[in-house]
Amino acid sequence: MMAAAAAAATDERRLQLIDGACEPSSTPSFLTMLSYVVERLVARNDGLVDDGLEEASWNRKNLSVFNGVRAPAISIPKYLERIYKYTNCSPSCFVVGYAYVDRLVHRHPQSLVVSLNVHRLLLTSVMVASKILDDEHYNNAFYARVGGVSNADLNRLELELLFMLDFDVTVSYKVFESYCLHLEKEMKCNGALQTVERALFTNGIHNVNVLSIEDQEDIVDSSSL
Repeated sequence: MMAAAAAAATDERRLQLIDGACEPSSTPSFLTMLSYVVERLVARNDGLVDDGLEEASWNRKNLSVFNGVRAPAISIPKYLERIYKYTNCSPSCFVVGYAYVDRLVHRHPQSLVVSLNVHRLLLTSVMVASKILDDEHYNNAFYARVGGVSNADLNRLELELLFMLDFDVTVSYKVFESYCLHLEKEMKCNGALQTVERALFTNGIHNVNVLSIEDQEDIVDSSSL
């Protein structure tokens, strides 16, 4: 009993995501656009669940495997900034990661991307995209530290994502371009003219920001993640 309580307390400490955990000097435009689109999607779906219109169906569907106990305190923009800051994955990984999430929704239409699962979905999707696109990338254990989940959980979520996608993780340049245009269109509708970097280039990991103990403590509360 005491051991279980201690483990729960450790998880609570490790998973407590603070909204101000990552404050880069300037947010890349692709992160701004992606954050805006994902936040709108989550707000809409949270509203459906709160109204009881979709709760009975979505809770039984496959995306529930990504659910945390509660929604993390860290915002979607700050979470994406954190992933970008510490993993140094190429910008295209975030667009392709978003494409994976979109594929999941289309393959499992009764599943909803909501506050309980969006952080884990984004972390897992971007990590898988980095393995496909980047010549050099960090392993699952590092992504787990950055994202505030356990390595075992992230390993499991990666497998869940791959099987739910039927291992369809290739994205053609034409499809990539269509998602870039979609993100730009959404921002334009909101009155902001921004463009997504189109180059499917790879980043190195040698000059990445160092993840300190304090940084890890800042983000984690994966009882919520």
